[in-house]
Amino acid sequence: MTTPATRTDLREDLRRLGLEEGDLVMVHAGLRSLGPVLGGVNTVAQALLDTLGRRGTLMAYLDWEIGAEPEDFEDARLRDEIPTFDKRTARASRDHGILAETLRTWPGAVRSDHPDAGMVAIGARAEWLCADHSFHYGYGPGSPLARLVEAGGKVLMLGAPLETLTILHHAEHLADLPGKRVVRYQRPLQVGGERRWVDFEEFDTSEPVTDALRASSVDPFTRIGEQCLTEGIGRSGSVARAVSHLFDARRLLRRGVEWLEAYHR
Repeated sequence: MTTPATRTDLREDLRRLGLEEGDLVMVHAGLRSLGPVLGGVNTVAQALLDTLGRRGTLMAYLDWEIGAEPEDFEDARLRDEIPTFDKRTARASRDHGILAETLRTWPGAVRSDHPDAGMVAIGARAEWLCADHSFHYGYGPGSPLARLVEAGGKVLMLGAPLETLTILHHAEHLADLPGKRVVRYQRPLQVGGERRWVDFEEFDTSEPVTDALRASSVDPFTRIGEQCLTEGIGRSGSVARAVSHLFDARRLLRRGVEWLEAYHR
């Protein structure tokens, strides 16, 4: 029988990896890779918050479990049935795992206003991180990702693959790249007590942001993450059974911008 990891085990592993009290950290998690955990996902959340302490802040990417495909928005019947976004109740996308939804509903959690680029934060700087999240270019300047970098934060890949390094969407925004694809779309929101379709504009984050990157056989986010680990911008270790990585957000972003621009040159 496999002995499950405990809250204490996880806390000790996180500290060995380099997470410290008072840190501001964005977490991505693949919880299955941790193996059995006594208390499940709640124990993982508690261990993270324990490690950060009262002065620290935990952030995660949510997106929105809208349950609609792009073509559904063109169908008049379905369009009327697409749910109105309400950040108080909108569930995190299943693609981001159970920890994101757990943090969204955690006591004291703060969610940013953007439906698709939305973030949740818990802790000392949660309100600041999530405030005034623009509906246009929600991964760009002034976004929670930009503030994570500004504050000298970290990025924790808790058994999650490097291709899910969301902060590199901020790098895509900042990098000087020819031919970045722009998407314009609408979402139904409550505005002044009424349901209204609101305009959004964004660099395309559904795939690599340029056709040149999309045509590559190598995932750019994975390649950037691997290069950062090689250069000492991140460090690796085990948390329970999961191979995990902890990055300095500012240095990771800088290397991401440099890599993207160099690839296009």
